[in-house]
Amino acid sequence: MDIIISNASNKPIYEQIVSQVKAAILTGALAQGEMLPSIRSLANSLRISVITTKRAYAELEAQGFIDTVQGKGSFVTGGNVELLREERMRQVELLLSQAIDKAGSMGITVTELHEMLDTLAESD
Repeated sequence: MDIIISNASNKPIYEQIVSQVKAAILTGALAQGEMLPSIRSLANSLRISVITTKRAYAELEAQGFIDTVQGKGSFVTGGNVELLREERMRQVELLLSQAIDKAGSMGITVTELHEMLDTLAESD
């Protein structure tokens, strides 16, 4: 699992970890049941505080993306397909919302936007 921390980002480090782990789970790069690096190991490899890594793992667990078993480690949650689907839907909704805003600012109507989407969908 490759996580890249950007000091130039306006997002806190723990949020960068959370978003990258979630993305890896949503794309299938991290499979159901797969073990994540230990908190200490990840902190060492990223050269960050163990507290920061622990906070990221706690957030991922609270959101239902990972389970932590005391003494064994943290694993990608199994059987939470609906949660993953909802997360993907939210990401698409956000992109569509941005497209609608952009189209509106350029004078493109919703009907024209529908036609564009239909044309793009047909070409795939």
